[in-house]
Amino acid sequence: QAQLVESGGGLVQPGGSLKLSCTVSGLSLDFDAIGWFRQAPGKEREAVSCFSPQDGIKSYLDSVKGRFTLSRDYAKNAVTLQIDSLKPEDTAVYFCATDLSPMCTEYASGFGVWGPGTQVTVSS
Repeated sequence: QAQLVESGGGLVQPGGSLKLSCTVSGLSLDFDAIGWFRQAPGKEREAVSCFSPQDGIKSYLDSVKGRFTLSRDYAKNAVTLQIDSLKPEDTAVYFCATDLSPMCTEYASGFGVWGPGTQVTVSS
């Protein structure tokens, strides 16, 4: 069965960087899409980016373009989200998920398996 676990979150000052990792099992990065989402307290869950073997890398948030970079780490069977120039508004729980499909989607309803999330807090 598919499982995903996020890691790499923490407390960072504005302007700092974090590298988040989504380690997967029970699925293949060669066949299944992996999406990154985030949810701040009191706000809606929003799509950040997605990788799939069919679509490649997709970016959905204008506010993070140029600062967030998604990549694959085949050695660790993981999808990494490098986050640079962090801002307080980036504070959220970051989730990865799979739709068990080779195609990406920005809609949370399209993803059936989720990791537990990792907390990112940006504060001075």
